[in-house]
Amino acid sequence: MTLTAVLCFIYSLFGQSFFESIFPGEVSVIFAGDAMQHKPQCDAALQKDGTYDFNPCFTEIAPYVSSADYAVVNLETPLAGKPYSGYPCFCAPDSYAEALKNAGFDMCVTANNHTLDRRDKGLKRTIAVLDSLGLDHVGTYANSDERATKLPFIKTVKGIRIGFLNYTYGTNGIPVQGDVVVDFIDMKKMEQDIKDLRAAGAEIITVLIHWGVEYVMLPNGEQKKIADFLCNQGVDLIIGGHPHVIQPMEIRHNEALDKDCLVVYSLGNFISNQQKRDTKGGAMIEVKLKRDLSGNVSLVGADYSLVFCQQPLNGVRVYKVVPVENCEPAWKTICNAFEKSAITILDKHNVKVNRKSAVVDHSTN
Repeated sequence: MTLTAVLCFIYSLFGQSFFESIFPGEVSVIFAGDAMQHKPQCDAALQKDGTYDFNPCFTEIAPYVSSADYAVVNLETPLAGKPYSGYPCFCAPDSYAEALKNAGFDMCVTANNHTLDRRDKGLKRTIAVLDSLGLDHVGTYANSDERATKLPFIKTVKGIRIGFLNYTYGTNGIPVQGDVVVDFIDMKKMEQDIKDLRAAGAEIITVLIHWGVEYVMLPNGEQKKIADFLCNQGVDLIIGGHPHVIQPMEIRHNEALDKDCLVVYSLGNFISNQQKRDTKGGAMIEVKLKRDLSGNVSLVGADYSLVFCQQPLNGVRVYKVVPVENCEPAWKTICNAFEKSAITILDKHNVKVNRKSAVVDHSTN
C-alpha cells in the first residue's frame, strides 16, 4: 500500500479533524514590535467615567492579528497601578493589556529596558495582571522559583510545539532590588535555556530579544554576533526590538544543522507617541510553520507588513494603529514618508523575507 493510500485510509476512518491533528496545515505566528504607552496615549484613552479604553487603538489591525494562530507583542510598559506615567518611567493601566488581548494577541513578552520602571513591585504586578487576563508571558518572573516553574515555556499551536524565550540587554540602570528575575542577555544562560526547551520537546525555538541602538536602522556588530550565536544553537526564530525603528530581516540557512533560521533585527514601534519619522510605525512579521509527512516541523516562510500609528489630530483623540495601506488622508504624507524610508532599508537588506499587506479582506466572508 502506498503512503498516499495509507493517508487516505486514515482520513476515511477518523475524519478531517483527527487527520489535521497529526498533519496540520501551515501554522501562522504573528509578531508585533514595541507596544509603548507614553502619557499622551494614556490621556487620550481616559473616559468620562475615569476608566481607560485602549480598544479603539487596535480596531483597524485586530483582524490581521486575529487571523494568526498565535500572536506575540512586546509589552514595553509595566502595569503597576496608579499613578500612570509615560517617559521616562512608564506605567500603563491594566486595560492597555486587556485591549492588546482583545485585538488578538496571545502573548506579551516583558523583558525590556522599561521592565523595572516601577521597580520589583511593578514587575510582579505586571505578571499578575497578565495572568489574570490569560495572556501568556515570558522574560520576567516574580522569583527564581516561578522562573523554574514557567520555563521551559512551550505553546502547542495546532499540534506544533513552539518554545519561547525573551531577553533584554538591560533595564536603564535600574537594578533588581529583591527576588524578581529579569532575563538578561547572557550567552551561557541562553545556551542552557535553549537546551532545556529542546529537551522538553520544543519543535520550534523562538527567542525574542531586546537589543541594538535606538533610532539606528541597521544592526550593529553586537546584534549580529548574538544572532550568529543563537542560529548556531539551533534557534529557529529570532525576533528583535528596542531600536524603535525597523531593521532588516533575513532567513539564513544553517548548513551544519541543515535548517533555516529567521532573524528580525528590529520590528520597530507597534504603537507609541514618538515623533520622528521612522518611529511613527513599524513592521509586523507573519511566520509560517509546517509539519511534513515525516513528522518534522520547519520554517516554510515569513513575510512582513508595515503599520503606522495615527496620533490625535484635528480633534480626534484616539491613537490608532493602521496598516500603511489604510492611512487616513490627514496622515498620508507622513505615513508615505515612513513607508518609503522603511522599504528603502528592507528592500536593500532583507533576505528571503518579502512584503505583504496587513489588510485582511473580509468581503467574501
